[in-house]
Amino acid sequence: MSWLDKVRNSIPFIPKRETPDNLWHKCPSCGTMLFTREYEENQSVCPKCQHHGRIGPDDRFDALFDGGLYTLLPDPEVAEDPLKFRDSKRYADRLKAARAKTGEADALVNARGTIEGYQAIVGVQNYGFLSGTMGLAVGEAFIVGVQAAIAQHCPYIIFTSGGGARMQEGIMSLMQMPKTTIGVQQLREAGLPYIVVMTDPTTGGITASYAMLGDVQLAEPGALIGFAGQRVIESTIREKLPEGFQRAEYLLEHGMLDMVVHRHKLRAELARLVSYLCPGKAAA
Repeated sequence: MSWLDKVRNSIPFIPKRETPDNLWHKCPSCGTMLFTREYEENQSVCPKCQHHGRIGPDDRFDALFDGGLYTLLPDPEVAEDPLKFRDSKRYADRLKAARAKTGEADALVNARGTIEGYQAIVGVQNYGFLSGTMGLAVGEAFIVGVQAAIAQHCPYIIFTSGGGARMQEGIMSLMQMPKTTIGVQQLREAGLPYIVVMTDPTTGGITASYAMLGDVQLAEPGALIGFAGQRVIESTIREKLPEGFQRAEYLLEHGMLDMVVHRHKLRAELARLVSYLCPGKAAA
């Protein structure tokens, strides 16, 4: 054994420090590496390029309601896996995995609270739950939010995000489109505002129903909003579509939206809208 091997072997082994996998977040837009904690504290908005990341109901409610105080509405009870659907996995197993991952019963969660003193019912679709798809539970949760707003005589505000109808529920998923449309009509008959905030992505049957029926239509910057995908449309009409034609800014320019609002300004903007649409309804 050489003297170098002897010296090397005599050095005590120092274990390599483990770095947590979630310590850093890479911005999908500009590629900047961000500390995950700082990124989350900034409401999942990249401080360099202002890309808006996807956030779940808890983070949304904490940022929106006064003091982060709110009360969750009960989850509706609906038939689970009505078609006993199975593809590469059983639908029941997919539901179980999504609930374990998100801690939510399904993709739409409602909460009651105040926004700068104004009472509101707020619904948030969680893209992390089976891509935010619309099934029986989402349709029923929407109606629960509508009925709570009517009972409390306050606005219903919904943050949409999802990939459209949930294929594992077939025609019953598509039936949620007219169901939620009737819910919107009930709000209008009660003289209450219905405000939609479209987040990335809002597509398919969600766009074709309650996402486009708001009294005021808002969106977050850069949100993908559309019915069919760009490649599907291009192959159908055999024409090249303009760059970013399904992004929030393009839709605002062409009259499909009323406002595109930065996430940091949403709370103040929603409070302003509610004060216009429901004057005198501030909490005591």
